[in-house]
Amino acid sequence: MLLGSVNSLAEADYYRHSFFDNSIAPDAYYYSAGQAVFPSTVDSMEGLLPVESHIFLSPPNALRLRWRSMPGGSWDAEVRVVDLRNRVINFEGDTLYFWCYAQESIAARNLPLIQLEDTAHEFSIALELGPFAGDLPAKKWTQVKVPLSAFKTASIHPFEARHTHNLYFVQNRADAVEHTLILDEMKIDDGGEAASTGQSALPNPVNVRATAYERHVDVRWDPVQGDELQGYVVYRSSDGHDFLPVGIQIPGLNRYVDFLGTPNRTVSYKVAAMDRQYRQSLLSAPTTSVTTHEMTDDELLTMLQEACFRYYWEGGHPHAGAILENIPGDERIVATGATGFGVMALIVGVDRHFITRQEGLERVSEIVGFFEKAPRYHGAWSHFNDGATAQTLPVFGMFENGGDLVETAFLMEGLLSARQYFNGPSEAERNLYQRISQLWETVEWDWYRRSPDSDALYWHWSPEWAWRINHRLTGFNEVMITYLLAIASPTHGVPGDLYYTGWAGQSKAALAYRAGWSGTSEGEHYQNGHVYEGIKLDVGVGSGGPLFFTHYSYMGFDPRNKKDRYTDYFENNRNIARINLAYCIRNPGHFKGYGPNNWGLTASDDQVGYAAHAPDALDDNGTITPTGALASFPYTPEASMAALKHFYRDLGDRVWGVYGPRDAFNLGHDWFSPIYMGLNQAPIVVMIENHRTGLIWKSFMANPEIGPMLKKIDFQDDKAPQQSH
Repeated sequence: MLLGSVNSLAEADYYRHSFFDNSIAPDAYYYSAGQAVFPSTVDSMEGLLPVESHIFLSPPNALRLRWRSMPGGSWDAEVRVVDLRNRVINFEGDTLYFWCYAQESIAARNLPLIQLEDTAHEFSIALELGPFAGDLPAKKWTQVKVPLSAFKTASIHPFEARHTHNLYFVQNRADAVEHTLILDEMKIDDGGEAASTGQSALPNPVNVRATAYERHVDVRWDPVQGDELQGYVVYRSSDGHDFLPVGIQIPGLNRYVDFLGTPNRTVSYKVAAMDRQYRQSLLSAPTTSVTTHEMTDDELLTMLQEACFRYYWEGGHPHAGAILENIPGDERIVATGATGFGVMALIVGVDRHFITRQEGLERVSEIVGFFEKAPRYHGAWSHFNDGATAQTLPVFGMFENGGDLVETAFLMEGLLSARQYFNGPSEAERNLYQRISQLWETVEWDWYRRSPDSDALYWHWSPEWAWRINHRLTGFNEVMITYLLAIASPTHGVPGDLYYTGWAGQSKAALAYRAGWSGTSEGEHYQNGHVYEGIKLDVGVGSGGPLFFTHYSYMGFDPRNKKDRYTDYFENNRNIARINLAYCIRNPGHFKGYGPNNWGLTASDDQVGYAAHAPDALDDNGTITPTGALASFPYTPEASMAALKHFYRDLGDRVWGVYGPRDAFNLGHDWFSPIYMGLNQAPIVVMIENHRTGLIWKSFMANPEIGPMLKKIDFQDDKAPQQSH
């Protein structure tokens, strides 16, 4: 198992049981609903169940269910499973567990009904909660356990309890009295004895240490081993004596971010291990007291880079080093492109001394070893692989079971940067150089033309389906690096003019492609020339598209003063970022929170699903993705710094976590992403470093194949590279 790697298997096991533990938002729980028919009532906040922050079983919060059941009325309160990318709802266990706390005693007969609904919208009968909970005493936590076998089907097709997606509390006896229940720690697990009091047999965590930043403290400890481990409870003290619980952490993550909100707070911490019966171990020894403190802009940048870097250091697959698609998520799925991005983030980590050069070298070597054994399709790798077996995973459907040239390009962008960075005289670095060269030289870029006379590259090829996906690579979007590397290849290169017939092509196919995904004819000829938000855009479709178009290909490839027949790409990228910023300031959709310090429309999962958010009415739904603004530091440093300070200082209690800013948020819906994405944290690390030192740009551009490629395309580079400003 890799040093520094998260135990993704333990983390995945947690989500095979957990239904609810805590809410990211402190006021209302996004994955819930409450509705009543007069004269009955149920408390809700804009249709969501309120969060209870003072009484909880597991810190920092629980759910508050307050209702009044009246004759002739009805009410229901719904709690949904948190939908994570690639999460399969297939619970392991035969019993539903949850905890209840009544501030005043409630007789069993006055408790609600409980009903379940599965992922196919089939539902169970409604059960009386009273027989399972009994009379609830006042001011005492009671664990309720209901065998899943009791939830018989009430829908016309069979209800599948293991696929439960929604849990409903429903009006029962109309007693016309207001009742309140605090609900916490809902899960499905194997039956057995109810949770018992007393101390867990798990050992207490050791080597607990804390590091203070401006508004938060990072708490770490050594992992506790044991099949009964359900997680950790973190305690904080402001006086060194009284330690109060402030949060939990799941197995496999041995860090906790405590967001205090202000500088000049002195605190210390203890940590306990918690077992599946909710018993806690002895508390750890306390940490040394630490104090949050004001930080300079430069220190904030380093803090941000290190936080996002940890995704790639701790989030590498434990058996492969390759990068997980998302955390939390499916522990099998490692992503080829995200791994290439992660390699560049690892280089920054070495250069910033987050890890040693030897640690970085070993991790990159491990990644190279994984891709040496992974299946290849005329030299290209698939989009996703199983981290344990290296086999292709067709995550996006049965036709995607072959090579993905764009993901391969992102991987090679990272590996070629590493080839030049780890280019020292040691045997290990010389060996890594040779191994990366072998991978690079065996990618058959020319195969992905489909035919020798084709005018473009194609995204996918499969031994089973051949060119069934038929996705032509046409700019302007994120795939420029694919053409650059295909032309640069010393062994399977394509002609330089393919850049102009494919990437910047003017054929009917190219025009149709651009208009097809954008819904506009503006920019369909690659050149644009229109003015958006008062800013002229040379190249790009519509108002420029999502910001990742200006990041992915330019993490390694230095766009400064790189000018082809159409534009200077640094200036064009800067203008796309400026348009994005100006659009958010104007905020034509009147979305909550948009402004000069809250901007960045780019691709991410939002509260509905994946979307390529962009500055236009069709692609903007109020979702801000922090990587949009934060990876744009080379283009918009002042506006990006304003966004960083807002995300961290103003929204940090909801946005800042163990890997830096969460993937996305939507203030209008009070939604904050439960995940981090492999494709989104690395651009923050890398593009900030390019802004600060140009490190990855220098490393990638130092590859000997890059200069000849620029000449083949006829890039003009006749001025000194400009500084980002």
